[in-house]
Amino acid sequence: MPERIYIRRNTCARIFLAGMTQAKSAGIHKRAVRAVAAMCVAATCFAFAACGNSNTSESTEKSSASSSAGSGLTKIEGVKDTAKVGEKPVLEFKKPLNVPDNSYAILQEGDGEVIKPGNRVCAQGMAVDGKTGDIKMSTWETNQMDCSLVAPKKGEKTSALLSVIDGLKLNSTVVFGSNDSTADSSNLIVMTLKSQSTDLTKAEGTKVKNIPSNLPKVTNAADGKPSIDMNGYKGSDKLVVQPLIEGNGDKLESNSYAVVKYTGWLLDGKQFDSSWDRNSTFDVNMQGGVIEGWLEGLKGQKVGSEVLLVVPPSLGYGDQAQGEIPANSTLVFVVDILAKY
Repeated sequence: MPERIYIRRNTCARIFLAGMTQAKSAGIHKRAVRAVAAMCVAATCFAFAACGNSNTSESTEKSSASSSAGSGLTKIEGVKDTAKVGEKPVLEFKKPLNVPDNSYAILQEGDGEVIKPGNRVCAQGMAVDGKTGDIKMSTWETNQMDCSLVAPKKGEKTSALLSVIDGLKLNSTVVFGSNDSTADSSNLIVMTLKSQSTDLTKAEGTKVKNIPSNLPKVTNAADGKPSIDMNGYKGSDKLVVQPLIEGNGDKLESNSYAVVKYTGWLLDGKQFDSSWDRNSTFDVNMQGGVIEGWLEGLKGQKVGSEVLLVVPPSLGYGDQAQGEIPANSTLVFVVDILAKY
């Protein structure tokens, strides 16, 4: 197996709420992509000196979910949201406000469905300067919600930050705080939880007919895990992108993140990596951080699709060996696209 390489989810939820969780990648990364202290919503990043979160309001004490949520986090008193439930927050607080790291508040109890464990949550977000009250950034005007947040499953060990949303309802508004070690920077990250959905567990759609007979043969187990017969295939000097199952979901774009399961093989049929074997998914940043063959091959594919990728060395690792992957190797992948955000 090649050396495991770690990446992090890269939005405000990806970094703050995912609790800096590392997703294992394996043989598809050119380099480790390590999270920096940043907050990003809808692909717009604001660099912070720490990865904390903060805020508190009077409504926090009323929250049925707050008794166990955010255990280990600090609460900040004196911040209120005067907007109607589910609408763009209007914050009131005494300025300047210095928020501690690793702090939070539940400003509004939502009136929607309870967020189900393991569901993907889409949130409207904005960043507010604690010193001045100015809004640095907001997704409310563009409606480009951040859908990177995944509610913890029952019994799942998770970060204190991510545990804040456990048991909340849709339309709840949560605030997190971040500052640098000198408190010269004080920022409120405000998220309103708007919708939830369940990621696929395997590719779902229409099986593609008339697949070229010279390509490797892929067979799927009942749970979706692929196996492969190389079928005497000798590879190609060009990228081969062959959908095996055509999904019905949204297309992946260059600014998307994709949630996938995958397996990779060498041309001799030797498996070098599989997220299926780890019972995990992998988040792909379509802007980079993975080999070029993935970026080119997955762009335009739909959620629900299963795609066979044959990646020549020029779009893979080139003349650099990677663990059990020899230099100048052609790589064969089967990728199931389970969600997009």
